[in-house]
Amino acid sequence: MHYDLIIVGTGSGNSLPSEDCADKKIAIVEKGTFGGTCINVGCIPTKMFVYPADIARDITRANRISLRATLDGVDWLDIQRRVFTERIDPISAGGEEYRRGDETPNITLYSGTASFVSPRTLSISSPGTPDLTISADAIVLATGTRPFIPDVVARSGVRYHTNDTIMRMPELPDSLIILGGGIIATEFAHVFSAFGCDVKVINRSPQLLRKLDSTLVERFNQQAATQWTNYLGRTVESIDYAPGSGSEIIVTLDDGTEVHGAELLVAMGRVNNSDTLDCAAGGVETEDDGRITVDAYGRTTADGVWALGDASNIFELKHVANAEARVLQHNLLHPDDLRAYNHELVPSGIFTHPHIATVGLTEQQARDSGYCVTVSIQDYKDVAYGWAMEDDTSFCKLIADAERGTLLGAHIMGPQSTTLIQQLITVMVFGLDVRLVAKNQYWPHPGLSELVENALLGLQFTTPPPEGLYP
Repeated sequence: MHYDLIIVGTGSGNSLPSEDCADKKIAIVEKGTFGGTCINVGCIPTKMFVYPADIARDITRANRISLRATLDGVDWLDIQRRVFTERIDPISAGGEEYRRGDETPNITLYSGTASFVSPRTLSISSPGTPDLTISADAIVLATGTRPFIPDVVARSGVRYHTNDTIMRMPELPDSLIILGGGIIATEFAHVFSAFGCDVKVINRSPQLLRKLDSTLVERFNQQAATQWTNYLGRTVESIDYAPGSGSEIIVTLDDGTEVHGAELLVAMGRVNNSDTLDCAAGGVETEDDGRITVDAYGRTTADGVWALGDASNIFELKHVANAEARVLQHNLLHPDDLRAYNHELVPSGIFTHPHIATVGLTEQQARDSGYCVTVSIQDYKDVAYGWAMEDDTSFCKLIADAERGTLLGAHIMGPQSTTLIQQLITVMVFGLDVRLVAKNQYWPHPGLSELVENALLGLQFTTPPPEGLYP
């Protein structure tokens, strides 16, 4: 069967067919649950667990604002009902039904694993059914990533969870061991510790979230140590069941320490799914880390084959994949007017505790790049709304060019950080002078946005302010 377009993956790739494609014969291939990682096991369900975890943690710390409150318990199964039974699963099922139904008659949905057999020709394999071969004028690879499972876990024979399964456990465990120190690890450490689990995080790096700005790393690690137990700078030697327990898990570290827990979560990074595609057979080259090689327009090294999202970029962020899908949608329809992917000033949010939001350069990156750097750190505790919150740990850090007045990086750790960061993204994208931003507009008092205002006012510059600056 030959098509105008084949899309492999139903995450952001599923948004490619538009009304302008109604005359195109399209095939979509999905080997897993329809909708991809974000909707099923990633961004959306995890944040629906994070929100009640945030509230649970606030309840246990209510005495700081003169309230006497206790958390009576967590209805784990009811959280799953709200998240999966009522929301996620119907969305996934509805999306698949829509693609298979009469509403999109020009689209055929295949269930199975796609792999190249020759240029622009794919074989689709599915257990229990004969392999199919399909080809197309254009192919889009939106195949994403999957959890990385280290050999020490795989060969142990011990049961373990990843982000794919941890939220659907039949009951809330009393203890949880987490391998990893990145975003997935710290978000789930927050969720399960807030829900009352004894959480133990094992990370080979001596710091959690080590790639962030140094001030964020330092302050977050201080807070993390008050919420769960960390074993940092340690590697795993072996994993086994405790003798006679039948179910308790023991992780033995390189220094001989034994870490015990009821369940094990592996959150040690992601593996690119390009290895399932037999890319070489299709003339598609990959990077050393498995990412599919693309140019600025999303084109792979094979004629007529494109890639987007986690399959090809370094960000592993849904908003980047969605932005690339919009660009690729245009490029497929307008091959003589190609648009480039925009990977400038990509923000990210980490929904651990406290929440973290970041965009642009770290302080070290700014200095290494040769900028004349000015830095301002504003604590929540020193603005009016921070007083109301009794928040003595959160902060906003800004890095700016002291000569030009432009913002180079913004990093916020604390409540509503992923919302507060947006105004700073705007400042950076449009190249605004931060002196004008700070003084030439009103900041509602005593709103939390005054955190950003005061952080901007704390920056020091080596050149005069621009004309028209209010005193």
